[in-house]
Amino acid sequence: MSRIAIVAALLGLLAVAGPLAIWGGQPYLAFVLTRLMLLAVAGVGLNLVLGYCGLASFGHAAFIGVGAYVAAIAATEAFTGSVWADLAAATAAGAIAAAMVGAISLRTRGIAFILITLAFGQMAYYAAISLERYGGDDGMRIPAAALPADLTLYGLAFALLAVALFVSHQIVHSPYGTILQGAAANERRMTALGIPVGRYRLAAYAVSGALCGAAGALQAVHDGYVSPGLMAWPRSAELVAMVLVGGAATTSGPLLGALAFTALDEVLSGWTDHWRIAFGVLLVAAALIGRGGLAAFVAGRRE
Repeated sequence: MSRIAIVAALLGLLAVAGPLAIWGGQPYLAFVLTRLMLLAVAGVGLNLVLGYCGLASFGHAAFIGVGAYVAAIAATEAFTGSVWADLAAATAAGAIAAAMVGAISLRTRGIAFILITLAFGQMAYYAAISLERYGGDDGMRIPAAALPADLTLYGLAFALLAVALFVSHQIVHSPYGTILQGAAANERRMTALGIPVGRYRLAAYAVSGALCGAAGALQAVHDGYVSPGLMAWPRSAELVAMVLVGGAATTSGPLLGALAFTALDEVLSGWTDHWRIAFGVLLVAAALIGRGGLAAFVAGRRE
């Protein structure tokens, strides 16, 4: 089964399952599926950097938090009065934040890159704590009047996921994507060919941040609440693990990883608070199966 077919099948199931759950009086199922799709969008964003650029970023939760806070503050202060405008503002904020972080962090490689992205993520976390007007460490609630209906929110999350997957696929299968993957394999050779690798990676980092910012905006609306905890480094680590479990550098990987993460959360969290141990076991299994993770396993190929 091809990976494109896997994505199409999962999108088809999500397109049907959410509305049926809402119309059938099962709002919690729609709530969980919406969270799954937003996780997948953030995973698609991280996958551009982690999977195709070969850079392990441990600060992407910060871009999710930036988008969430921008949307929450805009809704609370009634700056726009439109969820579409809030989403656009959060997407732009995520892209700008990522471009600023990337301009510094992309000058480094390896452990230095990981530590710098981690440091920027923690800086964003403490900056959110200092926002006393918007709840500080306690976070802030979004007025109920600013929250869209469940079906509208589900449709927005589904549309965002479809757009994110399409954009990622188009980037990866374009000459631009070939340069990103070539630089990940042999940066010196690409530089010797006269290609400005840094600029290409910075653009990918900004697109990655934009997707995370958009996911954060809808997550804020989805939860009706935002807090600095969205930006904490364990969230970034979970996002990295999710992409690796699903399959880095694959189109279907982030979606499969989000599905596995959400399923384990819902099934095992009712039994134990330590359900992430099982997710860790799955991460190890994915590493043993191959770099393709669940995507390679479902597609019937090992890499």
